[in-house]
Parts: sequence; C-alpha cells; structure tokens
Amino acid sequence: MQVPESWLRQFCSPDLSSEQIADSLTMAGLEVEDMRSAAPPFSGVVVGEVLKIDPHPDADRLRVCLVGVGGDAPLQIVCGAPNVAVGMKAPCARIGAILPPAADGGRPLHIGPATMRGVSSQGMLCSAKELGLSSDHAGLLGLQPDLKPGLDLRQALDLDDCIFTIKLTPNLGHCLSVFGVARELAAVTGAPLVQPQFPAIPPAIADTLPVHIAAADLCGRFSGRVIRGVNAHATTPAWMRQRLERAGQRSISALVDISNYIMLELGRPSHVFDLDKIEGGLEVRWGRAGESLELLNGQTVEVDERVGVIAAGRGIESLAGIMGGEATAVTLDTRNVYVEAAFWWPDAIRGRVRRYNFSTDAAARFERGVDYATTVQHAERITQLILEICGGQAGPMSDQQIALPERKPVRMRMARCAKVIGMAIGADDAAKIFTRLGLPFRQEGQAHDATFIVEPPSYRFDLEIEEDLIEEVARIHGYARIPAAPPLASARMLPATEGRRSMHQLRLKLANLAYQETISFSFAEPEWEADLAGNADPIRLLNPIAAQASVMRSTLLGSLLQTLRLNLNHKARRVRIFELGRVFLRSQRLADPTQPGGLDQPTRIGGLAYGPIWPTGWAQPERLVDFFDVKGDVEQLCAGSGRLRFEPNRHPALHPGRCAAVLLDEQVVGTLGELHPRLVLKYGLHHAPIVFELDAAILQHQAMPSLQPVARTPAAQRDLAFVLDPAISAARFLRVVDTARATDARCGIIAKSVIFDVFQPREQESMPGKSVALRLTLQADETLTDAQADAACAGIVEAMQRELGARLRA
Repeated sequence: MQVPESWLRQFCSPDLSSEQIADSLTMAGLEVEDMRSAAPPFSGVVVGEVLKIDPHPDADRLRVCLVGVGGDAPLQIVCGAPNVAVGMKAPCARIGAILPPAADGGRPLHIGPATMRGVSSQGMLCSAKELGLSSDHAGLLGLQPDLKPGLDLRQALDLDDCIFTIKLTPNLGHCLSVFGVARELAAVTGAPLVQPQFPAIPPAIADTLPVHIAAADLCGRFSGRVIRGVNAHATTPAWMRQRLERAGQRSISALVDISNYIMLELGRPSHVFDLDKIEGGLEVRWGRAGESLELLNGQTVEVDERVGVIAAGRGIESLAGIMGGEATAVTLDTRNVYVEAAFWWPDAIRGRVRRYNFSTDAAARFERGVDYATTVQHAERITQLILEICGGQAGPMSDQQIALPERKPVRMRMARCAKVIGMAIGADDAAKIFTRLGLPFRQEGQAHDATFIVEPPSYRFDLEIEEDLIEEVARIHGYARIPAAPPLASARMLPATEGRRSMHQLRLKLANLAYQETISFSFAEPEWEADLAGNADPIRLLNPIAAQASVMRSTLLGSLLQTLRLNLNHKARRVRIFELGRVFLRSQRLADPTQPGGLDQPTRIGGLAYGPIWPTGWAQPERLVDFFDVKGDVEQLCAGSGRLRFEPNRHPALHPGRCAAVLLDEQVVGTLGELHPRLVLKYGLHHAPIVFELDAAILQHQAMPSLQPVARTPAAQRDLAFVLDPAISAARFLRVVDTARATDARCGIIAKSVIFDVFQPREQESMPGKSVALRLTLQADETLTDAQADAACAGIVEAMQRELGARLRA
C-alpha cells in the first residue's frame, strides 16, 4: 500500500522526519519496505506561462513561444507540443536544468541553448513523461492557472513529498487506509490524531431506492442514498488526482475517483450505481446457479449459492463486496446515482475472488473486516464530495442494520503479559497504551495482578484473544525496548550416539553417489497418489493453495518424477536426484505422541536415476542406468544398518518384473524398481527411470564396527552344485545357507557363501530344474581337516534337501 506523507500528515503530523516516521511505523509492525519522492530528481524547472505563440518559419509542426518565467525577461522557446496555447501554464526547463533519464535507462538530460531549424531556443517546455511524473507524452503538462510564473516546480507541485510503500500483515486490515496508518502513527509517537468530520447532508429531495436484504449472513448493514442531477463530466480536482496517483490509483472520472478516494482515505470500499440503469429496487442475496455477470473489468463470471450479489429487476448488478457490474456502472452520461456503503461479513467475502482468478482492493479490505459502525458517516463523506465536485441534489440517507458483529470483551492479565513479552510492563503503561490505541478498557486490580478488560472497537477485527492484546502492548511499548535476556534453562551437551546416523549423513551418502538433493512441497496432486501409490483416498486439504496441490503425499515418487520432467524440459539427459522428506499416511494408532492422532508422518528417503549410467566420455560406451546399478546404490546407502536382502515385489507404480522389496534384518524398509511402462508413456519419458523409496528412520541405525583378528590359518573352499526348482530365488537359496550356519554346529566354520554359476537347461534337455553352483569359504581358528570340511558340506546338502527339495548334482 502506498501512503503519501503529505496526506498522512493531514491526520497525524509528528515532529519527525520522513525516515523517522518510516522507522516508527516499521517497529510498530507496519513494515515500510520502500520510500521515494513523488518525482524523480530534477532541477532548474519552473512554472512557465505561455505569453505569445508564432509559427515557425521553417517547420509546420513547430511553434515559437514566448514564455514568462517570473521577474526575468520572457524566454523564446521552440515547442512542438500540440496542446500549447496562449495563457497556458506549463513546466519550463531553463538553460542549465537537469531532467531525469528516460524510464528505459540512459543519462540525465542537460538543457542548454539550442537552435531548431534556424530559430534559437532558450529552454524547453516539458510533458509529464519528460519529468518522470507519468507516461503521458501527448502534450505539455498543464498546470493550475493560479500558480505564479517562475515558481520552482518541485515546490509548486510538492514533488518532494515522500511516498511510503507499506507491507501489511493480514491482521492489520484496519490499516488499509491513510487514516488507519495515521491512527497507528499517533499511537506509536503520541502525536495528536485529527479525526475526520462527517457533517450530515440535509436532503434536498425525497427520492429513495428500495433495498431488500435477503441474506443477513452476507450483509450486516446497508446504507445509501439517491443523488440526482450530478455532472459526470466534472473534472476531478487536481488535489484529489494528485493524492490518488501518489497512492497508486489511476484517475478515471470524477464519480469513480471520489469512491476510490474514500476507500484510500478511510478504508471504506463503496460503490456508485447509475440510478437510471436500475430496474425497481436492489436485493442483497446469495447468488443462484446459472446466473452470470459482466464485471467492470470486462470479465464475465458465473455465480452460485456461495457468492454474494446485489441484484435488481433484470438480474444481478454487482458481486457483493468485490466488484461492480458493467450494466449499472456510471459513465460520462450519468445524471442520477445511488451511493452505497455497506458492511459485508468477512467470511462471506473471503476466498471468493480466488475462484475468479483476480483480486480487488475492495475484497482485500472486506475479507479482513471493515468498520461496521461508520457506514452512514462514510456515505455522508462521499455525498459531500459528489455535491462539491459534480453538483446535484441528495435524497435522505437510508440505513438498514440487519446483523452486526457481537464483539466480546477480551481480557489481558498483566502477569501473563509479562511472561509472554519477557519483561514486566507496568499496569499504568499498559493503560496508556490502550488509551493511545483508542481501545476502551476497564481495569481490575493493580500492578502485577491487574487485569484489563478491553472492548474491541468496531474497526479492530483482529482483537479476539489475550495474545492479541499482549501483541498490541509489545509493539506500542517498542520491540527495541524489550531486553535480550539469555535463556535460564541449563544447557548441556547431549551425547551423540555412535550407532545412529543423522539425516544429514544420509544426504551426504547419496550426494557422494552423485545424486543431487531436491526439496518439494508435501502437497501433491490426487492423480499422483492414484498412479504412484494406488491411494484412492488420500488425506485432503480443507483449503489447498492450488487445485493441483490438494492432498498430502503418501509417497515421494510424485515429486521426484515432477522434478525429472522439469529437468528433461530443460534438455537434461542424465538425472540422478533424491529427496528426504515426510509422507502422510492414515493410521489408527498414534505413532508419535507429539503428532496428531490418526496420522502417521514417517520420514522417507527416495531417489531416482535416469539416463546414462556415466556421463558421456571416450573411455567406455554409453549405457542406460538399469535396476542393478541403482540396487548397488541402495546397498551402499543401507550398508551397516542391518542384514540386507531383496525380494521380488509388486508395486502399482513399478514394472511387475523389475521391482523388489528392500529388507533389513527381515523387516521391509522400502521398494526399488523400474517405473511401470504405462507411467513411462503417460509422463512422456523416453525410457524408464529407476526409483527407490526407503524408510529413513530405520536407515539411521548404524552397526558399530568390531575388531576381527586376521586369520592365522588358511581358508579352504568347497564347491557344491544343486539341482532345484527354477521358481526358487537366489535370495531364498542363500537364506538356507545362513540358517544352517546359525543352527548347525557343523556349518559354523562357513565364513562366506556365494553363488558363482547358474545353469538353466533347454526344454529338450533331461535335467529336471536349474543348476545353482555354490562356493563355500571355510575358516576356523585352527587348521581345518578334511573331515570338518566334509561335515560342513554335508550339513548344507541336508539343509537344501530339507528346505528346498534340492539334490546334489552329480
């Protein structure tokens, strides 16, 4: 929001500089993020009066002007502006003046004597664009006729007026006006506040417009009056145009400018209807399905039962509290108007503009809450300005109070205030602060035991709980005056468990494997959940930031694929990414006492590899990454966390024959596999990426290294070949060996086992099954004997026969 300092000082003018005012507002919570003058720096420009105009002897479009600049002799200036006229007052840059650079850059323009087509020119008559005041360069900038020639233009137009750009938080809706900011400035600085006056306009005619309020939950109060005989062609006064422009509003027409001026000055959005375009009376109600409205911005919108409207005989005329309709908009032909000032319930306006993909100043104010007690006074102020500028005759003021907010008193305990702020603020100081803020209060008790009962004013919708009042005390007292006190709790170093890896160490592990970390929102598209997790009922958000982010993710695969597609759109060929973040699952138990019930929020680590396994180079041929490449990365990531193995698995997002469950100590911790061909086609990928997703909390467990002495005796090796059912997996085969080592004393000397050959017979060959060759490494503290080695091998053969029905191949 832009606030001109001159306009602000009309209501509150503390004995402070512009910089001090900005600092005071910022420290009170109204962040001033920019300060600038109303015009860019220039010098040597004065008010000039055109005394005489002669045609140029050698150019049809140029004219030779005699320009008075005060006590000095008139200047001869050659000018090509189409609107130059005798008696006109315009900016005149004298010789030696410095004009600002053009908006697209460049250097400042130095004015010197010039000769234009043989005629001497002793200066320059300026347009608004040449002075950096606006983009208008159609002609000279016309000045007020009462300005004295020779007066410095910066002084004449108050161009050194400072404009504050204030960034307001959503709870400061009462500051969305110049008077609202002035009210805060008065509270912060203690300077007097000039209250605006709203004299009642006596009716000159008896005309009224019937208004029916059909929705009390939409409109709580509706005030308005008829004004006939207005002159819509009237010129907006220069002082009003100047204030509007410096506050960021473009001047349109007198009637529209007056409505915008009141919104900026008092924070009251209002609307001026063309009375002659209204059939019958007005009805304030909720919309109906199938109704549509052409808005002032040219957009046609559909309404339903959740959108408030103002309707007339032939249909709806306005979106309540948001924007007026084109059908009843005032034009230069308007003669009779109806002025409306209403209180719209914030909940009835909040969120409505988002569905139409635009925003308005009116909605920004009404959804935060606008003063419901001053609708009549503000309508009187609008009437006053219309009568002064456009003329006309006003009818009687109508005021319907349907349902006004019930403001409950808010209690603040001084003991609680001191605890929250971190320092004691006396009850007398708190009382002064509430007085300066204009908050009516009642005090119970004294000193530290005092309690204040505050009645929130009609314009303060942000005061509802005790902490709101504590915040007001803190910011007016001054955040800078709150001492920085060290914490009183005893601090001690906590032991770092060596058997537990931090999340950051997991990140570093994958980074060392050439994966790059990505960070994504926890919100996901419902389509991702259905495709990638088979989740038809994800956890939905009540108020999503976007339609494509309306559910909470239960897998990291969606964000990884989205990042992959983004990189492929930027012509990347090789992508290796990972993400460490939470997923959100429905649960009937409370997994963590600090988390809400019915919801699990485990931390997962997911990765994706796509494209060549190595960057392109001369040393080796290019090969796409495959399942076993990423399986090796997962093995390195899980190293030390337990006994790792993989089992065939099925997953809705992964290839049915290239998917494995990842197990640590027989506990499933995640999934690894190639993306399903159906999803490769759907997401427009050239080939399938390999993805994995693991439980990060389990991977944090790290086995401590143990000292193993170097064997003093040589190891022995035995090779065994078994014929077994082709459906038996290698993992199951090796698991039988591990079980035998743990349960059979004879097999305890087996130090290592590895499959070194697999033979799958052809259909015409007679061997019933496949042949798997196993190499056993035998190691003991003493030199092994043949009998010990044979016994160990016999134990393995018996276990294979018992568990798998395998037989030793001859």
